[in-house]
Amino acid sequence: MNTSSTIALVPDRTRNANGFWRRALRHRSFALGGALCLLVLGAALLSLAWTPWSAYDLDIASKLRPPSASHWLGTDVLGRDIVSLLLVGARATILVGIIAVGIGLSVGVCLGLVAAARKGWTEELIMRLSDFTFAFPAVLSAIMLAAVIGPGMVTSITAIGIFQIPVFVRVTRGSASAIWAREFVLAARASGKGRFRITIEHVLPNILSILIVQATIQFALAILAEAALSYLGLGTQPPMPSWGRMLNDAQSLLFQSPMLAVYPGLAIAIAVLGLNLLGDGLRDLLDPRLSRER
Repeated sequence: MNTSSTIALVPDRTRNANGFWRRALRHRSFALGGALCLLVLGAALLSLAWTPWSAYDLDIASKLRPPSASHWLGTDVLGRDIVSLLLVGARATILVGIIAVGIGLSVGVCLGLVAAARKGWTEELIMRLSDFTFAFPAVLSAIMLAAVIGPGMVTSITAIGIFQIPVFVRVTRGSASAIWAREFVLAARASGKGRFRITIEHVLPNILSILIVQATIQFALAILAEAALSYLGLGTQPPMPSWGRMLNDAQSLLFQSPMLAVYPGLAIAIAVLGLNLLGDGLRDLLDPRLSRER
């Protein structure tokens, strides 16, 4: 490619990127979901540098304080500041979600691509193993892991990550199989390209948008799973704050201080709603057929 043609491609790429973001900002689902996700992410990043009070220090003399100028949302049964617990809890939730979805995405996509490319007994073996893994929900896997290595963040990450793998295997295999039947892939095979090269150059780029949307949906489910495991005592352990364990601590005080359960429940709802709206928006924006209709 000569220099003039290279220069000509730069404005086109910039124009396409600008066009995408203009459509994204006009898309209400994407804009609202992105704002909610940024709110949760901002809370987690803020907790790394600042919190109103320490989320780990106990102050029994200040327990169950109502909202005030010093404690904006009050304190819990151990005298800890609720705002500080919510900020630090967001960090734990995002960390578990990112690592767990990363495990499912990396392993599941690789296995799904192999199943779509190889067919035959290889595909059958991968899909049957996927079905077997899918039979063990994250909570059941966490219970088994907790019996072996004990409860904790590693247990929840491993359990959620394992449960994510068969989801991505199925999505990847189904999407990739459809691409393998397309004319441009048949032409690539006729030109002498191997399966691995076709998978990397043609199949994976064409299913990338589907995987991105699925990852946002699975991230929301991972947040719910992490909260459930922490609520049951199998996930993040003290003294690390967790939204799920905040719900567990508040269940015995529902009539005395019901807001102790509302705050972490609202935080979980905001995170899950934001990711679901973001996923819906990305689906519309990355699907060329839906983009033309809009």
